[in-house]
Amino acid sequence: MGRLFGTDGVRGLANGDLTAGLALGLSQAAAWVLTRGRHADELRAAGKRPTAIVARDPRVSGEFLTAAVSAGLASSGIDVLDAGVIPTPAAAFLVGDAGADFGVMVSASHNAMPDNGIKFFSFGGTKLPDEVEDRIEHALDEQRLAPVGGDVGRIRRFADAEDRYLLHLLSTVDVSLAGLHVVLDCAHGAASAISPQAFTDAGARVTVIGADPNGLNINDGVGSTYLDPLQRAVVAAGADLGIAHDGDADRCLAVDASGRVVDGDQIMAILALSMKRRGMLAKDSLAVTVMSNLGLKRAMQEHGIELVETKVGDRYVLEALAEHGLSLGGEQSGHVIMSEHATTGDGILTGLQLAAEMARTGKTIAELASVMTVFPQVLENVRGVDRARLDGHAGVAAAVAAVEAELGDSGRVLLRASGTEPMVRVMVEAADDATARAMADRLAAVVKAELAV
Repeated sequence: MGRLFGTDGVRGLANGDLTAGLALGLSQAAAWVLTRGRHADELRAAGKRPTAIVARDPRVSGEFLTAAVSAGLASSGIDVLDAGVIPTPAAAFLVGDAGADFGVMVSASHNAMPDNGIKFFSFGGTKLPDEVEDRIEHALDEQRLAPVGGDVGRIRRFADAEDRYLLHLLSTVDVSLAGLHVVLDCAHGAASAISPQAFTDAGARVTVIGADPNGLNINDGVGSTYLDPLQRAVVAAGADLGIAHDGDADRCLAVDASGRVVDGDQIMAILALSMKRRGMLAKDSLAVTVMSNLGLKRAMQEHGIELVETKVGDRYVLEALAEHGLSLGGEQSGHVIMSEHATTGDGILTGLQLAAEMARTGKTIAELASVMTVFPQVLENVRGVDRARLDGHAGVAAAVAAVEAELGDSGRVLLRASGTEPMVRVMVEAADDATARAMADRLAAVVKAELAV
């Protein structure tokens, strides 16, 4: 059996792979792992119980999975503060803000409605490192905490959870958004109430789409993975800016007044330059993954900003931020982390900061995004190959070297083995789309021939 935890918690088909029984067991195992130590001992010695924040996105399966999680925690002697439907970054923030011992978010993020997931946040609202997740997985087969009588946990509604998060978001905005017309696509997800309220309270004129969650329509043709509705809505409304979230609102992609997409790399470029100008960009550095566009690297070099590259996954960006003491990082997909204000990617926070930079400078989002020239990027998934043979394979390495020599400084090549499938991902960037596609096709053919199973 493979590792239960993936790059962002445990995820799978709700009531198929991810059952109520597994949710119960995971929460009991997490209680065992995350509340063993001096802090927990001191709490219990003082007659107090550890506390956990539990939250979810609005997909229908979250109702029974959250009930199972809360039952597992309470049966392990953990007091549960049920925050209801709120964004993932809100749950992370509230762990720290409320002084809880850990948090649990039930969400499958941008995945389709039938899926769901469970992710844990440690004290302070940070994501768990791999070794702690492994301990939780191993604890599924170990003895559980089983208090009786008055030592079992209590489950209470966290009544002001959304208000606390809203006030936090507004505290990060130092200019009025008055005069800006923003269209928000909330993906029928966890941001449906809080994002429109935040932008309205910050002074913007707001038009909202994708904000009628019914438990079944999350991410269904709307949100950050389906940008067409937002593009049309921005143009139709004559708006200044469009912001798209995913189901749990840890992502933000943008659309300019003409309907053109502004992706995560461009968003990071805008925010990095803004923060540097205002003396807020720690070490004049930005943490990105290896998938970030070559155009971002060039733009940052031109402005004296160093890039710290990580593996793909926002957890690795978070690790780089902590290791190097940085204040900004993220992914092309729209996970943007501003470590002064958040412990994870926050789509609402990111959108507010983009709008604030527009208000601060008087520039359009298109003008701000023009600091970076996006290189055409082609990604091909080569299936049915032995991914374990990729590293060090002479034939593949020679083909990559030949393409890199042809591209010179006008492009780059990246080959990555899938972590879960017999597949290799071939990515090529070049000065034009035709060249990028031709080079990617060429390398994909070599990978298929050389690494065929």
